[in-house]
Amino acid sequence: MYFSNQSSSGEEWSWSYGDGATSVVKSPSHVYKQPGTYRITLQVDKKKKLTATKQITVYDTVPTFSCEAEEFVIYDDYTFNAIIYNPYNYDVTYEWSLPDGDDYAVVTDTTAKRMNKSALHLYFTRPMENARVALRVVVNGIETKIEHRYTIEDKATSAVLMRTAETDYRQRIFGDRAEQYRPTIDTMALHNEQDTAQTYNNTEFSVKTLSSMFPGIKGFHIASRKIYYRADGLWVANLDGSYKVQIDADECDAMTLDTQANRIYWANAKGVWYLPFIGSDNNKYITEPALLNTLPGVKKLAVDYEKK
Repeated sequence: MYFSNQSSSGEEWSWSYGDGATSVVKSPSHVYKQPGTYRITLQVDKKKKLTATKQITVYDTVPTFSCEAEEFVIYDDYTFNAIIYNPYNYDVTYEWSLPDGDDYAVVTDTTAKRMNKSALHLYFTRPMENARVALRVVVNGIETKIEHRYTIEDKATSAVLMRTAETDYRQRIFGDRAEQYRPTIDTMALHNEQDTAQTYNNTEFSVKTLSSMFPGIKGFHIASRKIYYRADGLWVANLDGSYKVQIDADECDAMTLDTQANRIYWANAKGVWYLPFIGSDNNKYITEPALLNTLPGVKKLAVDYEKK
């Protein structure tokens, strides 16, 4: 890049290019090694009174792509953006790909052309040291292929433990997303879980003491002065017995609460379900129950925290 010194009575010339480089040539040239925005300063007198500044933007003429994130962890959302200098508005085509297969990432853009746009939206599903994201871009008939590698870290989160007659399973939860359930031997939370008795606000509750207020109760959990209980299906009510609302009419085989994420999980013949804690006084809820998985025959549930 060439710089023209248009001062009329300069004594000396001192250029600062904004990237750490300097020059004392009257009208110099300079090569920028990275695209970006730079502040150019020219000083033409010893007393530093005659100074001019200008901000310039340097574009990379070779197409590339980037992501604003500095670190990557599983199940967080990321956007990769193509960076293309195209001042003449040439036709551009994009083709994103995941060279290691698509089992380590899920593209979240639901449009038909989700892999043929200037931006790629995805999340990673497992930790990797060299997860590859690639872009093939064609500008005015000229093809460029770019590939970047990323280290994907694991992270601690809660997990739902599920016991069937044959096997115990574990499924980690990441907000509204979850990994595939898998067999586990980390079952301490399952061993300790039971829903037939509980101490809440220094008061002991049991199925027996609650049966007159909640007929047919088989199991329960209490949180925020509400009781979630198994009877003919799954119910919620205020702890004083008022406003009983049926959440699920199907036979409930197991249930547990995640008090950190404010969720209730329960199992029936269709699989394992979840719902946010209900906060209204009359126990009306807006969010519909969501299916976590279709694992059959779950007879016991528990939540395990902060394990990878």
